[in-house]
Amino acid sequence: MRNAFAEELTNLAKENESIFLLSGDIGNKLFDKYKENDASRFLNCGVAEQNMMSMSAGMASVGMKPIVYTITSFLTARCWEQIKVDIGYNKLPVIIVGVGGGLSYAELGPTHHSCEDIGLLKLIPNMTILCPGDAYEVRALLRAALKHDGPIFMRIGKKGEPLVHQSIPEITIGKSLVVKEGNEVCLLSVGNMLPSVMKAAEILNAKGISTQVVSVHTVKPLDRESLQKYFSEFKIVATVEEHNIIGGLGSSIAEWLINTPSSKAKLICMGLPDLFHESLHQESAREKYNLTPESIAERIINFGNN
Repeated sequence: MRNAFAEELTNLAKENESIFLLSGDIGNKLFDKYKENDASRFLNCGVAEQNMMSMSAGMASVGMKPIVYTITSFLTARCWEQIKVDIGYNKLPVIIVGVGGGLSYAELGPTHHSCEDIGLLKLIPNMTILCPGDAYEVRALLRAALKHDGPIFMRIGKKGEPLVHQSIPEITIGKSLVVKEGNEVCLLSVGNMLPSVMKAAEILNAKGISTQVVSVHTVKPLDRESLQKYFSEFKIVATVEEHNIIGGLGSSIAEWLINTPSSKAKLICMGLPDLFHESLHQESAREKYNLTPESIAERIINFGNN
């Protein structure tokens, strides 16, 4: 995902001279081609992420299109006040790109884990939260984000995530994207869980359970119109996210359901338990916390049998 982000940003910056990239002591080699085009629109702010966030607010206030990039945990929790007061309060069009969301940096321990970022930024008024499901969605959402009037947080993975789409899809911020059709179970995937969710759907279909997969690339605002449709048509709707089970998409949908007329579907929320996670490889962590395709499918089957 990060390579797709860097390449797409480089191409967009050639067309849009207002784009300015700020980096928090990361990605220098990643952005070599970007800097070849115009090094004056790149600034490595070092390990001063809070200052970097306030700088981006100043740039946006005078008509520039700042994009702030570093590891998600250092971009959200560390800078929450600056994002809230400088960017959110003023509804400034800053694009905050956090690389390594969830457990992408799982082996580096809790300092680098980012399992609460969606919950933190969801609380800030005017904030839009984007979680692309693969590299093609990264490209589409970056293009859309540059046209958006207001602050955006884009949560991307790290590298090597499998592609799900065959090409860049048509994406609208705020509207979920159906990736695979089905009519019994609806799996709502957040961000880089999409490849695993697609495999889970294959397992379920092989067992005779027709499964739809939706990429919920926009976690805030909720796509209430589509949710109404999913909960009225399916037997089970399940959210799958590499985020604390508290505060993510599942929590948002549960809150929405409280004020929604009785629906046909039952909700299952799959995510990470509310604890500090040990240092593991990402795939090992997903196995431990039942976020593998097999575990996702098994939970759906068990829930359906009860």
